[in-house]
Amino acid sequence: MLKPLGDRVVLKAEEEEEKTVGGIVLASNAKSKPTTGTVVAVGEGRLLDNGQKVEPSVKEGDKVLFDKYAGNEVEYGGEKYLVIHEKDLVAVVD
Repeated sequence: MLKPLGDRVVLKAEEEEEKTVGGIVLASNAKSKPTTGTVVAVGEGRLLDNGQKVEPSVKEGDKVLFDKYAGNEVEYGGEKYLVIHEKDLVAVVD
C-alpha cells in the first residue's frame, strides 16, 4: 500500500455519474473532475518551523471534499489514487 509522507493524504476519488438527473448520458470529456473521495492513507503530519509535528485532521475511511485541481493522480496495483496535501482538503463529509 502507498504510505504518504508529511502532510500528504492518499484518496480514492469517487467517479462522476455517467448520466444526468434527466437521464442524458454524458460524454467523457463533458464530465467534471471529481471533488469527493475516501481517505485511504494519511501521512505523519506537517512539520512546523520550530520542529513540532502537527497531527493530520483526517483519518483513514473519512469521506472528504477537496479542491478541484489539487493533487497528483497515481496508479498503484491497478487502482487509481489521488495524492494531495492536507491543506487542499476543504471538508469532511458526515
